[in-house]
Amino acid sequence: MPDGLNRAAIAQSPLAAYQSLLGSKLVEDPYQLEAIKALDVLFSQLTSQKAPSPESIHGLYMWGDVGRGKTFLMDLFYECLPNEGKLRLHFHRFMARIHQALIEHAGQEDPLILVANDLAKECRILCFDEFFVSDIGDAMILAGLFERLFKQGVVLVATSNTPIERLYENGLARHKFLPCIALLQQFTQSVHLDGAQDHRLAQSITEHNQIQNFAGSKYIGKSTEMDFNAVFAKLTRLISPAKIRNTSIEICRRNIKVIKATDTTVSNPVVWFDFFDLCEGPRSQLDYMKIASQFKTVLLSGVPNLGGQIRGWIKARGTEDGIGDNQAAVTGERMVSYSENDNMARRFISLIDELYDQKVRLYLGTDVPLAELYQEGALLFEFRRTYSRLIEMSRN
Repeated sequence: MPDGLNRAAIAQSPLAAYQSLLGSKLVEDPYQLEAIKALDVLFSQLTSQKAPSPESIHGLYMWGDVGRGKTFLMDLFYECLPNEGKLRLHFHRFMARIHQALIEHAGQEDPLILVANDLAKECRILCFDEFFVSDIGDAMILAGLFERLFKQGVVLVATSNTPIERLYENGLARHKFLPCIALLQQFTQSVHLDGAQDHRLAQSITEHNQIQNFAGSKYIGKSTEMDFNAVFAKLTRLISPAKIRNTSIEICRRNIKVIKATDTTVSNPVVWFDFFDLCEGPRSQLDYMKIASQFKTVLLSGVPNLGGQIRGWIKARGTEDGIGDNQAAVTGERMVSYSENDNMARRFISLIDELYDQKVRLYLGTDVPLAELYQEGALLFEFRRTYSRLIEMSRN
């Protein structure tokens, strides 16, 4: 594990940085102030020349509704820390990294311990955004991983829309995840950013893009109001036609159809997808991670109304579909409820999360006004975050 963080390299504390933004770029929020004070205490413990023992340092688990500033505060804390000994990832990307590392250590005794050891050598402070467990595989891995990381003194700072005790609620074989919940309760302080104000919608964190160097978007709205061909031509006017294709691109060893795309070797790669080519069919979070990492600008046209009437189906227990149990039927079966468009909606949510997290410029064309994009279905809670992020992206 890296040695204690070097305090001499620090410009200011999280609390001082936060207070400097009040009035001009932030509005006062008592719940944010409580959270930043807790982060400031943790910051002092991590950077003090006489830091307490690793076992006595508790991380933070910040949870609350969409737009409450959780990611903003975590990133403010992260930026105040020195460059060495820290790691910040979106939770989906963190789990993708863990799964890849397990593959690389396959065949060795206790590969999860090896993965945890490598991670502990890399960082003392681990920050990840949007902690939300929906996959049985992730649930089974996390308890063993966190147990090893916490024993080696790794400190966790996480954000979530869900309190610790409700993580993976109603998930398949949830009892296997309960040890992870106990570890989080033992090694992190839970901070609730309560309150009803969505700061993204109110534009009270309008400078988030400047702190993050967020590229932002020029247009998000109905497709009929924008000429995507003209936009693509303008964005690529300095790129040789030989560097532009209109067939497909290879992502994760599979071809995905594009309307137009530049080579990823150009200085500002651009890609234009039709919604159904990107969000219908066999797509995974890994596809969206790769796209977000390879292209600076994404155009997405033809996004339909994603909501729909909720219906119920019986699925065999053991089928992992990313949706928690609703009402179990007979032994070996369970009832799940969702609308017919929810699979596409779930992929769209994952796509926007990645574009937002990797600061990709987005041009989005929809068939209906943005506020009407998802009004009925089983993903109303999840889509609120997506809508809030799209509003923020459209303003920058």
